[in-house]
Amino acid sequence: MEEKILELIELRKFGELKTMLSEMNAADIAQIFEEIDEKDLLVVFRILPKELAAEVFVEMDSDMQQLLIEAFSDKELREVMDELFMDDTVDIIDEMPATVAKRILKQTDANTRRMINQLLAYPDDSAGSIMTTEYIDLKKDMTVDAAFDRIRKIGFDTETIYACYVTDRSRHLLGIVSIKDLLLNPKDEVLSNIMDENVISVNTLEDKEQVAMDFEKYDLLAMPVVDLENRLVGIVTVDDAIDVMKEEVTEDIEKMAAILPSEHSYFKTGIFETFKARIPWLLLLMISATFTGAIISKFEDKLTVFAGLIAFIPMLMDTGGNSGSQASVTVIRSISLGDIEFSDILKVLWKEIRVAFCCSAVLAIVNLGKLLLVDYWLLGTFKGDGKPLLEIAVVCSTLFCTVIVAKIVGCSLPIIAKKIGFDPAVMASPLITTVVDAISLMIYFSFAAMILGT
Repeated sequence: MEEKILELIELRKFGELKTMLSEMNAADIAQIFEEIDEKDLLVVFRILPKELAAEVFVEMDSDMQQLLIEAFSDKELREVMDELFMDDTVDIIDEMPATVAKRILKQTDANTRRMINQLLAYPDDSAGSIMTTEYIDLKKDMTVDAAFDRIRKIGFDTETIYACYVTDRSRHLLGIVSIKDLLLNPKDEVLSNIMDENVISVNTLEDKEQVAMDFEKYDLLAMPVVDLENRLVGIVTVDDAIDVMKEEVTEDIEKMAAILPSEHSYFKTGIFETFKARIPWLLLLMISATFTGAIISKFEDKLTVFAGLIAFIPMLMDTGGNSGSQASVTVIRSISLGDIEFSDILKVLWKEIRVAFCCSAVLAIVNLGKLLLVDYWLLGTFKGDGKPLLEIAVVCSTLFCTVIVAKIVGCSLPIIAKKIGFDPAVMASPLITTVVDAISLMIYFSFAAMILGT
């Protein structure tokens, strides 16, 4: 399909191209636009039907949108913006440079401009920042027939018609009716008799991540957004909730990999911007790793006596880090889903300790077999040190204790971080690994001193 479209563009067969594009989904067309030369981009966009063009424009990335906006005439820009829903318009303006945003606002009427500025004023992480002000509002004294008349009148300009909100004259949210409710009731039935007064809503300042979680919890297609006086000011639709989930997951993954979050995709992020996102944590972790170096230096003389112990330091540190990461990732995910609160810390610790005992026992036993069969008898790693079996005991004891401590650290740090106001994802793999590395070395050398008498 993509090859055929690019071929039609090359041959300038725009009539056939228009027919083909008109039958495609907007998201698929936007993806194809990424392969079109910039010189042909505006030409191909202009042949799209008006409504489809607006849908495709929303699906494009911000760089391509900016390219088209700068090429549009004022009339073309106004026509595209008029077809967009309010939340999409706000998202586009928010991502554009100031000069481009100013030009977009200039092509809107005073009422639309006021609503845009109002939505832009909400905090970036709030429900107000992702809501749209275009929704179906009904009155409780309306009949089903009158409700359908209103839906037909304003439905084309709203993002969804499946959920309709019943308000009073001051826009206070009273209830909700679905299209199913309207279809299954007589035409003369009054909405106050069929509306659901138990409406799940959120405040304009509610965290948008929590709003997205509520969509999953209640299986909603849209959620009403109210102000502090319970006046309906907008709705959040499921597509916006999915976008929030995607952003939050991406941000958490980046933080867990010790990278500052980026607003752009990989290829849209410049080298210097990528460098700035990675270097702070690398510097911090490098400096923090000096603690492990200091611990090794402190026991350097004793290590020369039992040189065979040196070979097992990477294994112990890696196993400890991996164990801590497993616990932290599991807990961070549960925190983000609302399954774990600070009050659950003792239950989490108790569970992870029991899991740690099981894991550490298996690892220690398997490692003991490996040390005896491979390192001691086959490779002879311990020969010449004088106390091979005691050294094996040091390694296995350290492994057992390190896994337990690592899982305790891994599960507790994210919960504590959440409690004191930090992002739990920051306490993920890199930081926990560094902490566990230092602890595992201290355990290792403590066992060596105790068992070997060094």
